[in-house]
Amino acid sequence: MRREDVPPLLFQVTDDLPEPDLADVAWAGGLRVRRRRRRTVLISVVLVLVALLVTSILIEMGQSDGGGKADALPLDHQPTGYIAPAGQIAGIDYWLAPPAGSERFLDRLDTVLGDRLALPDKVNRLADHKLDKVVAVVLVKNGDGYQPLLLGGDASWSQADVSLLPVGGASPLSPGAISPDGRTVAFPQPGQLVTVNASTAKVDDYSLPGGDFRSVSWLQDAQRVLVSAPGVAYRVVVGEGRNGEQPVVRINGAKDPEAITAPYRIDSGAVTRYLDTGRWTEDSMLPLPVQSWVGQTFSSVGTVARLFVAGKLPQVPAMVSQPQGVAAISTYRSVPSRLLMLDDPLTGSGDVRDPGCCAVLGWYDEQNLLLQVRGWVLAWDLDSGNVRRVTELAVGELALGPGLSG
Repeated sequence: MRREDVPPLLFQVTDDLPEPDLADVAWAGGLRVRRRRRRTVLISVVLVLVALLVTSILIEMGQSDGGGKADALPLDHQPTGYIAPAGQIAGIDYWLAPPAGSERFLDRLDTVLGDRLALPDKVNRLADHKLDKVVAVVLVKNGDGYQPLLLGGDASWSQADVSLLPVGGASPLSPGAISPDGRTVAFPQPGQLVTVNASTAKVDDYSLPGGDFRSVSWLQDAQRVLVSAPGVAYRVVVGEGRNGEQPVVRINGAKDPEAITAPYRIDSGAVTRYLDTGRWTEDSMLPLPVQSWVGQTFSSVGTVARLFVAGKLPQVPAMVSQPQGVAAISTYRSVPSRLLMLDDPLTGSGDVRDPGCCAVLGWYDEQNLLLQVRGWVLAWDLDSGNVRRVTELAVGELALGPGLSG
């Protein structure tokens, strides 16, 4: 066959084939792509719904009304020094604190307070040595009054130029004296509130209707202070107030002045939250076997804490003194609360922790709660359950500020 005979034969063959409709082919291909995309979107939506359902079920399972058992942590997720809880009280996991007399043998949390906090040999006048942030406050007796010594973050001490009168037959130092920003210290006084600004050395006093004021607690804005006496309390604006806001407003009081705290307080079997109206609203019930509460309530992110004295507890058979514990109550329903029970002393130590010996002093950070236990400041790590010593106290009463962690 010759080359020139091939083209005619090809044309003859193709003439017998059906001519394809390109539009139909494109339409069919588009439909297949569209159906495939719809299936992909539908499958994705179903997967998202399933994931949300599983998450909601897990949250419901972990919800707690201020109590509940803390889930056991996998070994590879346990914090350093993790200690398992000793059991439960009223449905809340509890840990046992190291016994009295063992404090000096505990691991130490290093802070500016040092290994032993005593009155300083050298003190500056606050007017000459102002402080950016107050870490701690102690009072020095001076005749019939007291003078405040302020410890700064640089470990230096400054003395404020003010003389304070005793309140209720005791020193006028309240555990909540230091403002949240660490710049100002507030002191309850008969018929008034006194503040010392450590960054300016300025002393201010705010007259109040007559009352035996004994306790102060700052609002988180560091502009307002709650000052309380038995049965009566006031909110005092010491910084920038709102337009038209009255500088002194009476709020709901309590028989125990130290129960008046913000933003939360633990008292009478419940955790309550402070409102701008001067009232507290119930946040959660607290079915603990409490005989009495001691000291102030201190709040961190998601947790509020206060010390309590209980009656007889079968879980903690105290043989020397009444059972005492620290309640660290979560304000998140899905996060468990925790208790730290103060144990009996070491045999032969004689260091008995009687009711009134101990109190919560504040927070080192979001997970470490600071406690005064007889002559020691201890730190309880809520994540690990571990208790460390912070400092031995060679001073009387002490107030700690937010700058302790640096």
